[in-house]
Amino acid sequence: MNVIRTEIPEVLILEPKVFGDSRGFFYESFNAKAFEAESGVKTQFMQDNHSRSAKGVLRGLHYQIQEPQGKLVRVVIGEVFDVAVDLRQSSPTFKKWVGMRLSEENKRLLWIPPGFGHGFLVLSASADFLYKTTTYYNQPADRSLKWNDPGIGIDWPLAEIGGTPILSEKDQKAKSLADADLFE
Repeated sequence: MNVIRTEIPEVLILEPKVFGDSRGFFYESFNAKAFEAESGVKTQFMQDNHSRSAKGVLRGLHYQIQEPQGKLVRVVIGEVFDVAVDLRQSSPTFKKWVGMRLSEENKRLLWIPPGFGHGFLVLSASADFLYKTTTYYNQPADRSLKWNDPGIGIDWPLAEIGGTPILSEKDQKAKSLADADLFE
């Protein structure tokens, strides 16, 4: 596994070793020992989630204010533009974001540590998105931050979906950064 540090050093891109031939491919999508050795992050995952979304769906920016979740995310079908936003007020990278394409072709994974908001925009006809979390889902602690908050300024590739994204009711009611619950 190759680990690439992003502009926010705690957010990591993981590139697995893929073994392929005319029959198809094989890769180890997660190995706790290798992940810790290569990233320096020791963690335990409590929950696996799988979502399928149509082109133009934007999910996020989500986080849990209590029992914050670390997430290891990947796309197994399709392509998304995936974003992590630092919501830790004491961090030197507070309000900064990183975004990258995750797809079935590049097979990259993204490690998003606790204390970050997370979201993705589906660029392909549909996308199957899988992610592991370090804590269980806690509905009362669930928060959503506006995807287009000017205080963050995420450069979403909206032209690739033909304009405005499709949002859930929850994400339509998301709070601005100025009004959101944030981490210390």
